[in-house]
Amino acid sequence: MPVRFKRVYVEITNRCNLHCSFCPVSARPFRTMTAEEFHKAAREIRPYCDYLYLHVKGEPLIHPQLEEILSICGELGFQVNLTTNGVLLGRRRQLLLSAPAVRQTNLSLHSYTENTHGPLENWLQELIAYAWDSAAKGRYTVFRVWNLDEQRETNSQGERMLEQLEQAFSLSRGQIRQLAASCRSVTLSKGIFLSFEEEFVWPSLQNPFLGREGTCYGARNMVAVLADGTVVPCCLDGEGECPLGNLFEQPFEEIIQGERLARMAEGFTNRQVKEALCQRCGYRLRFGGGNGNPQEGKKQLKNAVLGTSFARKADEP
Repeated sequence: MPVRFKRVYVEITNRCNLHCSFCPVSARPFRTMTAEEFHKAAREIRPYCDYLYLHVKGEPLIHPQLEEILSICGELGFQVNLTTNGVLLGRRRQLLLSAPAVRQTNLSLHSYTENTHGPLENWLQELIAYAWDSAAKGRYTVFRVWNLDEQRETNSQGERMLEQLEQAFSLSRGQIRQLAASCRSVTLSKGIFLSFEEEFVWPSLQNPFLGREGTCYGARNMVAVLADGTVVPCCLDGEGECPLGNLFEQPFEEIIQGERLARMAEGFTNRQVKEALCQRCGYRLRFGGGNGNPQEGKKQLKNAVLGTSFARKADEP
Protein backbone atom coordinates (compact mmCIF):
# COMPACT_ATOMS: atom_id res chain seq x y z
CA MET A 1 0.00 0.00 0.00
CA PRO A 2 1.70 3.28 -1.09
CA VAL A 3 2.16 6.25 1.23
CA ARG A 4 -0.79 8.64 0.82
CA PHE A 5 -0.81 12.36 1.53
CA LYS A 6 -3.84 14.59 2.01
CA ARG A 7 -2.17 17.12 -0.28
CA VAL A 8 1.03 17.86 -2.14
CA TYR A 9 2.22 21.39 -2.85
CA VAL A 10 3.87 22.10 -6.20
CA GLU A 11 5.56 25.47 -6.57
CA ILE A 12 5.09 26.18 -10.27
CA THR A 13 7.11 29.39 -9.88
CA ASN A 14 8.98 31.12 -7.07
CA ARG A 15 8.63 34.47 -8.78
CA CYS A 16 6.13 36.96 -7.44
CA ASN A 17 4.71 40.28 -8.61
CA LEU A 18 4.77 41.70 -5.07
CA HIS A 19 7.27 42.23 -2.25
CA CYS A 20 5.17 41.74 0.88
CA SER A 21 6.67 42.41 4.30
CA PHE A 22 5.41 39.08 5.70
CA CYS A 23 7.11 37.05 2.95
CA PRO A 24 10.94 37.16 3.26
CA VAL A 25 13.07 37.63 0.18
CA SER A 26 14.19 34.24 -1.07
CA ALA A 27 17.86 33.34 -1.43
CA ARG A 28 16.96 30.81 -4.12
CA PRO A 29 17.45 31.68 -7.80
CA PHE A 30 14.27 32.65 -9.60
CA ARG A 31 12.80 29.69 -11.42
CA THR A 32 9.57 28.84 -13.21
CA MET A 33 8.68 25.19 -13.76
CA THR A 34 7.89 24.46 -17.40
CA ALA A 35 4.63 22.73 -18.32
CA GLU A 36 6.68 19.71 -19.40
CA GLU A 37 8.45 19.58 -16.02
CA PHE A 38 5.16 20.00 -14.25
CA HIS A 39 3.64 17.12 -16.25
CA LYS A 40 6.49 14.84 -15.18
CA ALA A 41 6.12 15.90 -11.55
CA ALA A 42 2.34 15.58 -11.54
CA ARG A 43 2.40 12.09 -13.10
CA GLU A 44 4.77 10.84 -10.40
CA ILE A 45 2.80 12.49 -7.59
CA ARG A 46 -0.62 11.28 -8.76
CA PRO A 47 -0.64 7.84 -7.05
CA TYR A 48 0.02 9.50 -3.70
CA CYS A 49 -2.62 12.23 -3.43
CA ASP A 50 -5.78 13.68 -4.96
CA TYR A 51 -5.32 17.33 -3.99
CA LEU A 52 -2.61 19.48 -5.56
CA TYR A 53 -1.80 22.94 -4.20
CA LEU A 54 -0.02 25.14 -6.76
CA HIS A 55 1.86 27.26 -4.28
CA VAL A 56 4.78 27.45 -1.86
CA LYS A 57 6.45 30.76 -2.60
CA GLY A 58 5.67 32.81 -5.70
CA GLU A 59 2.44 33.88 -7.41
CA PRO A 60 0.89 31.10 -9.52
CA LEU A 61 -1.23 33.45 -11.65
CA ILE A 62 1.88 34.94 -13.29
CA HIS A 63 2.85 31.55 -14.80
CA PRO A 64 2.81 31.89 -18.61
CA GLN A 65 1.64 28.27 -19.06
CA LEU A 66 -1.00 28.24 -16.33
CA GLU A 67 -3.75 27.15 -18.71
CA GLU A 68 -1.70 24.14 -19.81
CA ILE A 69 -0.83 23.29 -16.22
CA LEU A 70 -4.49 23.34 -15.16
CA SER A 71 -5.32 21.19 -18.18
CA ILE A 72 -2.70 18.62 -17.10
CA CYS A 73 -4.22 18.60 -13.61
CA GLY A 74 -7.62 17.91 -15.11
CA GLU A 75 -6.33 15.10 -17.31
CA LEU A 76 -4.70 13.43 -14.30
CA GLY A 77 -7.76 13.85 -12.10
CA PHE A 78 -6.27 16.24 -9.56
CA GLN A 79 -8.36 18.70 -7.58
CA VAL A 80 -6.45 21.98 -7.47
CA ASN A 81 -6.15 24.62 -4.77
CA LEU A 82 -4.56 27.96 -5.65
CA THR A 83 -3.32 30.70 -3.33
CA THR A 84 -3.02 34.15 -4.91
CA ASN A 85 -2.51 37.77 -3.92
CA GLY A 86 -5.36 38.61 -6.29
CA VAL A 87 -3.57 41.27 -8.35
CA LEU A 88 -4.09 39.31 -11.57
CA LEU A 89 -7.42 37.74 -10.69
CA GLY A 90 -9.36 39.98 -13.07
CA ARG A 91 -7.12 38.89 -15.95
CA ARG A 92 -7.20 35.19 -14.98
CA ARG A 93 -10.76 34.81 -13.66
CA GLN A 94 -12.22 33.20 -16.79
CA LEU A 95 -9.40 30.67 -16.95
CA LEU A 96 -9.87 29.72 -13.29
CA LEU A 97 -13.65 29.54 -13.58
CA SER A 98 -13.53 27.44 -16.74
CA ALA A 99 -10.81 24.97 -15.67
CA PRO A 100 -12.55 21.84 -14.31
CA ALA A 101 -9.61 20.98 -12.06
CA VAL A 102 -9.84 24.13 -9.91
CA ARG A 103 -11.48 23.26 -6.59
CA GLN A 104 -10.54 26.16 -4.31
CA THR A 105 -9.05 29.63 -4.57
CA ASN A 106 -7.41 31.25 -1.53
CA LEU A 107 -7.29 35.06 -1.74
CA SER A 108 -4.66 36.73 0.44
CA LEU A 109 -6.31 39.98 1.51
CA HIS A 110 -3.35 40.82 3.74
CA SER A 111 -1.20 41.32 0.61
CA TYR A 112 -3.12 44.49 -0.34
CA THR A 113 -1.49 47.86 -0.96
CA GLU A 114 -3.11 50.60 -3.00
CA ASN A 115 -0.01 50.99 -5.17
CA THR A 116 -0.10 47.36 -6.29
CA HIS A 117 -3.80 46.48 -6.19
CA GLY A 118 -5.55 49.77 -6.91
CA PRO A 119 -8.43 51.25 -4.87
CA LEU A 120 -9.35 48.86 -2.06
CA GLU A 121 -13.13 48.85 -2.56
CA ASN A 122 -12.86 48.18 -6.31
CA TRP A 123 -10.33 45.37 -5.88
CA LEU A 124 -12.23 43.66 -3.08
CA GLN A 125 -15.48 43.90 -5.01
CA GLU A 126 -13.78 42.14 -7.92
CA LEU A 127 -12.74 39.34 -5.55
CA ILE A 128 -16.23 39.10 -4.07
CA ALA A 129 -17.75 38.80 -7.56
CA TYR A 130 -15.28 36.01 -8.36
CA ALA A 131 -16.23 34.21 -5.13
CA TRP A 132 -19.93 34.31 -6.04
CA ASP A 133 -19.25 33.00 -9.56
CA SER A 134 -16.99 30.27 -8.19
CA ALA A 135 -19.59 29.21 -5.62
CA ALA A 136 -22.20 28.99 -8.39
CA LYS A 137 -19.98 26.30 -9.95
CA GLY A 138 -19.82 24.35 -6.68
CA ARG A 139 -16.29 25.51 -5.86
CA TYR A 140 -14.73 27.13 -2.82
CA THR A 141 -13.21 30.54 -2.18
CA VAL A 142 -11.37 31.48 1.02
CA PHE A 143 -10.64 35.10 1.85
CA ARG A 144 -7.53 35.11 4.03
CA VAL A 145 -6.76 37.72 6.67
CA TRP A 146 -3.50 36.37 8.00
CA ASN A 147 -2.04 39.47 9.61
CA LEU A 148 -3.78 39.44 13.00
CA ASP A 149 -1.76 40.60 16.00
CA GLU A 150 -1.48 38.72 19.30
CA GLN A 151 -4.86 40.15 20.36
CA ARG A 152 -6.31 38.76 17.11
CA GLU A 153 -7.01 42.21 15.75
CA THR A 154 -6.20 43.50 12.27
CA ASN A 155 -5.07 46.96 11.15
CA SER A 156 -7.24 49.84 9.92
CA GLN A 157 -6.96 48.64 6.32
CA GLY A 158 -8.12 45.20 7.40
CA GLU A 159 -11.03 46.79 9.25
CA ARG A 160 -12.18 48.39 6.00
CA MET A 161 -12.01 45.03 4.26
CA LEU A 162 -14.06 43.34 6.96
CA GLU A 163 -16.68 46.07 6.81
CA GLN A 164 -17.02 45.62 3.04
CA LEU A 165 -17.33 41.84 3.45
CA GLU A 166 -20.00 42.32 6.11
CA GLN A 167 -22.00 44.47 3.71
CA ALA A 168 -21.51 42.09 0.78
CA PHE A 169 -22.67 39.06 2.76
CA SER A 170 -25.44 40.76 4.75
CA LEU A 171 -23.74 40.54 8.14
CA SER A 172 -24.20 43.08 10.92
CA ARG A 173 -21.49 45.69 11.42
CA GLY A 174 -18.71 44.33 13.62
CA GLN A 175 -19.94 40.73 13.46
CA ILE A 176 -16.85 39.43 11.66
CA ARG A 177 -14.49 41.13 14.12
CA GLN A 178 -16.29 39.51 17.03
CA LEU A 179 -15.95 36.10 15.41
CA ALA A 180 -12.26 36.68 14.65
CA ALA A 181 -11.54 36.92 18.37
CA SER A 182 -12.26 33.22 18.84
CA CYS A 183 -12.69 31.58 15.42
CA ARG A 184 -10.14 30.61 12.77
CA SER A 185 -12.72 30.48 10.00
CA VAL A 186 -16.15 31.95 9.23
CA THR A 187 -18.65 30.80 6.61
CA LEU A 188 -19.82 33.84 4.65
CA SER A 189 -22.04 31.91 2.26
CA LYS A 190 -22.19 28.45 0.74
CA GLY A 191 -18.69 27.77 -0.63
CA ILE A 192 -17.30 31.14 0.56
CA PHE A 193 -15.23 31.44 3.73
CA LEU A 194 -13.11 33.92 5.65
CA SER A 195 -9.95 32.62 7.34
CA PHE A 196 -8.14 34.36 10.21
CA GLU A 197 -4.57 33.73 11.33
CA GLU A 198 -1.93 35.61 13.25
CA GLU A 199 1.02 36.70 11.14
CA PHE A 200 3.72 34.03 11.36
CA VAL A 201 7.48 33.91 10.86
CA TRP A 202 8.66 31.59 8.09
CA PRO A 203 10.87 28.78 9.45
CA SER A 204 14.60 29.15 8.90
CA LEU A 205 17.76 27.53 10.17
CA GLN A 206 18.73 31.05 11.24
CA ASN A 207 15.76 31.24 13.63
CA PRO A 208 16.24 30.49 17.35
CA PHE A 209 15.85 26.98 18.70
CA LEU A 210 12.32 26.46 20.03
CA GLY A 211 12.34 22.92 21.34
CA ARG A 212 12.23 19.25 20.42
CA GLU A 213 8.70 18.53 21.56
CA GLY A 214 5.64 18.97 19.35
CA THR A 215 3.87 17.82 16.24
CA CYS A 216 3.04 18.97 12.72
CA TYR A 217 1.15 17.97 9.60
CA GLY A 218 4.36 18.09 7.56
CA ALA A 219 5.90 14.78 6.41
CA ARG A 220 2.69 12.95 7.34
CA ASN A 221 -0.19 14.73 5.62
CA MET A 222 1.82 16.67 3.07
CA VAL A 223 5.06 17.26 1.21
CA ALA A 224 6.00 20.02 -1.22
CA VAL A 225 7.93 20.26 -4.47
CA LEU A 226 9.84 23.49 -5.13
CA ALA A 227 10.19 25.02 -8.58
CA ASP A 228 13.58 23.37 -9.15
CA GLY A 229 12.21 19.92 -8.25
CA THR A 230 13.47 19.83 -4.65
CA VAL A 231 11.09 17.85 -2.44
CA VAL A 232 10.65 19.19 1.11
CA PRO A 233 8.48 17.95 3.99
CA CYS A 234 6.05 20.87 4.17
CA CYS A 235 4.72 23.98 2.47
CA LEU A 236 6.67 26.34 4.76
CA ASP A 237 10.16 25.18 3.79
CA GLY A 238 10.28 27.90 1.17
CA GLU A 239 14.09 27.90 1.06
CA GLY A 240 14.54 24.15 0.67
CA GLU A 241 16.51 23.88 3.94
CA CYS A 242 15.26 20.36 4.60
CA PRO A 243 15.71 18.71 1.18
CA LEU A 244 14.57 15.11 0.80
CA GLY A 245 15.65 14.71 -2.81
CA ASN A 246 14.96 16.14 -6.25
CA LEU A 247 12.02 14.89 -8.30
CA PHE A 248 13.77 15.81 -11.54
CA GLU A 249 16.75 13.63 -10.60
CA GLN A 250 15.17 10.63 -8.86
CA PRO A 251 11.71 9.05 -8.64
CA PHE A 252 9.20 10.71 -6.32
CA GLU A 253 8.36 7.28 -4.89
CA GLU A 254 11.98 6.75 -3.89
CA ILE A 255 12.13 10.17 -2.20
CA ILE A 256 9.01 9.79 -0.08
CA GLN A 257 9.94 6.27 0.96
CA GLY A 258 13.31 7.49 2.19
CA GLU A 259 14.53 7.11 5.76
CA ARG A 260 14.63 10.85 6.49
CA LEU A 261 10.94 11.45 5.79
CA ALA A 262 9.94 8.31 7.67
CA ARG A 263 11.96 9.43 10.71
CA MET A 264 10.31 12.86 10.64
CA ALA A 265 6.80 11.40 10.34
CA GLU A 266 7.36 8.92 13.15
CA GLY A 267 8.76 11.68 15.31
CA PHE A 268 5.73 13.93 14.83
CA THR A 269 3.42 11.00 15.62
CA ASN A 270 5.27 10.63 18.93
CA ARG A 271 5.47 14.42 19.51
CA GLN A 272 9.21 14.43 18.85
CA VAL A 273 10.69 17.08 16.54
CA LYS A 274 13.69 15.55 14.78
CA GLU A 275 14.81 18.07 12.16
CA ALA A 276 16.77 21.24 12.92
CA LEU A 277 14.49 23.35 10.71
CA CYS A 278 11.36 22.07 12.45
CA GLN A 279 12.95 22.79 15.84
CA ARG A 280 13.09 26.42 14.71
CA CYS A 281 9.60 26.63 13.20
CA GLY A 282 7.16 28.88 15.02
CA TYR A 283 4.17 27.78 12.99
CA ARG A 284 4.14 24.30 14.52
CA LEU A 285 3.74 25.89 17.96
CA ARG A 286 0.08 26.39 17.01
CA PHE A 287 -0.26 22.64 17.51
CA GLY A 288 1.36 22.73 20.97
CA GLY A 289 4.86 22.00 22.23
CA GLY A 290 8.05 23.99 21.95
CA ASN A 291 9.47 25.28 25.23
CA GLY A 292 6.43 23.72 26.90
CA ASN A 293 4.54 26.96 26.21
CA PRO A 294 3.40 27.81 22.65
CA GLN A 295 2.69 31.48 23.40
CA GLU A 296 6.10 31.98 25.00
CA GLY A 297 7.78 30.21 22.09
CA LYS A 298 6.05 32.50 19.58
CA LYS A 299 7.14 35.59 21.53
CA GLN A 300 10.75 34.41 21.63
CA LEU A 301 10.74 33.74 17.89
CA LYS A 302 9.21 37.13 17.09
CA ASN A 303 11.70 38.95 19.32
CA ALA A 304 14.65 37.11 17.81
CA VAL A 305 13.62 37.84 14.25
CA LEU A 306 13.11 41.51 15.13
CA GLY A 307 16.71 41.58 16.30
CA THR A 308 16.14 41.75 20.06
CA SER A 309 18.13 39.59 22.43
CA PHE A 310 17.37 35.90 22.64
CA ALA A 311 18.89 33.72 25.30
CA ARG A 312 19.63 30.28 23.92
CA LYS A 313 18.25 27.39 25.91
CA ALA A 314 20.84 25.35 27.76
CA ASP A 315 19.89 22.22 25.86
CA GLU A 316 20.21 23.74 22.39
CA PRO A 317 22.60 21.76 20.18
